Amino acid sequence: MKELSIRAISGAVYVLLLIGSLYFQTGLVITLMLFGIISLMEYSKLIKLKGYSQYIIFVILYSLFWYICLYNTGFFDSNEAINILLVVTIFVNLILIKDLFTFKKIPLFETKRYITTTFYLSSGFVFTLLIANFQNVFTPLLLLGSFILVWVNDSAAYLVGKNFGKQKLFPSISPKKTVEGFLGGLFFACIASYFITIYSETLNSTNWLIIAIIVSVLGTFGDLIESKFKRQAGVKDSGVIMPGHGGLLDRLDSIIFAAPFIYLFLRIVSYVS
Repeated sequence: MKELSIRAISGAVYVLLLIGSLYFQTGLVITLMLFGIISLMEYSKLIKLKGYSQYIIFVILYSLFWYICLYNTGFFDSNEAINILLVVTIFVNLILIKDLFTFKKIPLFETKRYITTTFYLSSGFVFTLLIANFQNVFTPLLLLGSFILVWVNDSAAYLVGKNFGKQKLFPSISPKKTVEGFLGGLFFACIASYFITIYSETLNSTNWLIIAIIVSVLGTFGDLIESKFKRQAGVKDSGVIMPGHGGLLDRLDSIIFAAPFIYLFLRIVSYVS
């Protein structure tokens, strides 16, 4: 009971801090930057990457896309810069998905360590920020809706899997995940997308439904990839900053992996509409 209470309190603090930051653009920028640095510390420990280069790259990349791209300072075409980062990030994420299926252990030579810290983790936070500032307009409900879909998917997947799960989804990496749990998470995320449409008034129901599918499928891949990194490192959690939950990366792995794909979808919608 005590452990459950600690888990509930630490989870509530995390959610309140995140939702509270959505009311202020600067607050969100600072919050996501802090979350990114903490997650990067946890990830660097998982892949045994020492030094400070990855933190410098993160701060430069995050700041660059905030000040130059979002404020359109005129140094270069912000859309072109975002497109380049988007293409490289999605390519790296697809490689990680491939590694999930083709390698018993994800290869982590020195260059790949820096590639993943830059284009898997750092870029994930950049695109999480860009979702909330889509087309240079602060629209926090887009990001809040995406987070709600992640939370609904994760919670439903856990509850359905625990009560009805029989067929393992990826037993070599995450023995507790089941096909039934994945389908349950997908189903309830799709249901939640309908209510997000009603209360957020940002996108139509079809668009939110597609985002729910992106979050459920790609978010699950993000969770599995982080689980594989943890298994390779021989640890259960990425950190201890959230009592009862583990590390901050354990809570954000789904959204930072799905964020580039969500942003790509938003770009497609804005282009065709």
